[in-house]
Amino acid sequence: MSFPLLTVTAAVPAAGAVATAAVPAARRVAAKWLALVFSLATLVLAGVQLVRFDPDAKGPFQLTESHAWIKDFGVRYDLGVDGIAVVLIALTALLVPFVLLAGWHDADPLETHSSRWRPTQGFFALILMVEAMVIIAFEATDVFVFYIFFEAMLIPMYFLIGGFGDRAGERGEVESAAQRSYAAVKFLLYNLAGGLIMLAAVIGLYAVTAHQLGTGTFSLQEILQARADGRLDLATSTERWLFLGFFFAFAVKAPLWPLHTWLPNAMGEATSPVAVLITAVVDKVGTFAMLRFCLQLFPEASKWATPVILVLSLVSILYGALLAVGQRDIKRLIAYASLSHFGFIVMGVFAMTTQGQGGATLYMVNHGISTAALMLVAGFLISRRGSRLIADYGGVQKVAPLLAGTFLVGGLATLSLPGLAPFVSEFLVLVGTFSRHPVIGVLATVGIVLAALYVLVLYQRTMTGPVKEPVRGMPDLRVRELVVVGPLIALLIVLGVYPKPLTRIVEPAVEHTMSQVHQSDPKPDVHVNDVEAAK
Repeated sequence: MSFPLLTVTAAVPAAGAVATAAVPAARRVAAKWLALVFSLATLVLAGVQLVRFDPDAKGPFQLTESHAWIKDFGVRYDLGVDGIAVVLIALTALLVPFVLLAGWHDADPLETHSSRWRPTQGFFALILMVEAMVIIAFEATDVFVFYIFFEAMLIPMYFLIGGFGDRAGERGEVESAAQRSYAAVKFLLYNLAGGLIMLAAVIGLYAVTAHQLGTGTFSLQEILQARADGRLDLATSTERWLFLGFFFAFAVKAPLWPLHTWLPNAMGEATSPVAVLITAVVDKVGTFAMLRFCLQLFPEASKWATPVILVLSLVSILYGALLAVGQRDIKRLIAYASLSHFGFIVMGVFAMTTQGQGGATLYMVNHGISTAALMLVAGFLISRRGSRLIADYGGVQKVAPLLAGTFLVGGLATLSLPGLAPFVSEFLVLVGTFSRHPVIGVLATVGIVLAALYVLVLYQRTMTGPVKEPVRGMPDLRVRELVVVGPLIALLIVLGVYPKPLTRIVEPAVEHTMSQVHQSDPKPDVHVNDVEAAK
């Protein structure tokens, strides 16, 4: 039997979570280093996946593992990665060490309440557990296995949001705890509601396969093969209802307007590293699942729902950007900016073009890196001043130039400045959308203008102008903080100038998805007279 690389990649952070949680209470520094070592080991394994993945290989999935699990119910432990999954696993494994380093002191005992203990071991263990569940969700090719970890990751996230909230601001401990609890419960209820609807659709899919194939199955590959052979034929109404059940859960997780309202609360009340974990890692499971499950399992229903989903995506882009312009809270501004960016990703997925879907996949990666850079630097800024309000800052670039410079690069990446990684993905999404849905593509460009507005205004109000008195003694980035931000900034530049390594991995998976939906790119409208004139 070949080495189970996919299982081990997910098992290492899970084992790290258990080991970190078991460290004695007084050894919190040892717990931090132990968690960091396990996260780096996971990064190495994700790198091995990238090296072993062959973009030119035939077949949709590689590094596959398949074992019987619950035979009576047709559940198998099936894992496999395509180009989309393998780059998202690499993104997850890359970001978690930076999240741990950025949150190095976020769970230390509160100095003002020395008798109260914030469980450092629990904080780091929960982050590793989220990483393990996200990775196996990207790897799962059995619908039931995916569903289990799609829902299970909500539990550690709930405790990270509710138990380890942001300390910034003048609110009392009681008020802060109440706000954290509200944000955590809202996050959990929204995502549980989506998960329960998806569960009904998963059961419905099993019932259909059992009826038509003689035995029920959750295997994505078996279902796709049965449809290709004509042995499985979903009625139009059945396919549409099943699609809606899956899509609703993924739209909540993504998030997509109007199912987004949990996001600003969760990101605002969570610590900055946990906010990065939410929007750069966990939420990507929703957009990834749209590509892997919605489009491939229910191709006709996906095309049927495309006009409405594109409109919802457009609303997300414009609504999120407009609310970001009017925000007074730095973290909530970044949250609404992320809502706008997720609108671009979903729009690219349902543009039904290779440029759109390829751009959407790159957007998942590039948005994860750019949002992590911006949010983590914002967290360093907030921890120094003790406030999330934009009005409490001014002139930071004069006292902390490194902090201001990295904040600027992260902001420019957020507005998709040419030369930085998100520009490539946003350009592909817009081109792919415009080629099939020109009106939607044109209107979506307004989001780019609004992004420039909210990012530059944020920078101007916080970093430029006269130095405010509370900012005067603000220290610049420390070594640990530079280690966190420096590689992310470097990646934004490298992938902005040379994105080919990612596009080469992603393109075959996108082409396979397009073939499953029975779509091809629209041909340019060229008239005979134009051709003759060109000759």
